[in-house]
Amino acid sequence: MNTLDSAEDRKGWMSLLACADEARLTELWKNFGVDPDFKFLRAPEAGGVMVRGRMGSSGAPFNLGEMTVTRCALSLADGTVGHGYVQGRSKGKAEIAAKIDALMQTGAAEALSAAVLVPLAQARQAKKTSRASKAAATKVEFFTMVRGED
Repeated sequence: MNTLDSAEDRKGWMSLLACADEARLTELWKNFGVDPDFKFLRAPEAGGVMVRGRMGSSGAPFNLGEMTVTRCALSLADGTVGHGYVQGRSKGKAEIAAKIDALMQTGAAEALSAAVLVPLAQARQAKKTSRASKAAATKVEFFTMVRGED
């Protein structure tokens, strides 16, 4: 990833952080070695959100159920605001995600992307490839033989 500026890029790194393995994210963050000065705008807190779905992606929306989400908002010393939303009750992961979100909007974006986001993206791609190969191994090909009567 290169310097990410647009809302679409931000959406991508926020998704990557939200889906990342907590232990791996924490390890990469610690290895990055920068822990910026910040103040909480909203300290990490867990809550519930309603998940909505649609049948066939075009039907009427319906309430599928609730899930637990932890959110955090913070402001760096220079005023840059970062947000973190993660599934589950991990306040530490939400705080790290918010710090990374804020730093990705600063001059540290290139180094942070290379040190944290690229390894997370590679891990996600490897997991996706592994799942796809396991699914492909169970694929059954059906075919019809042509009979001589036609």
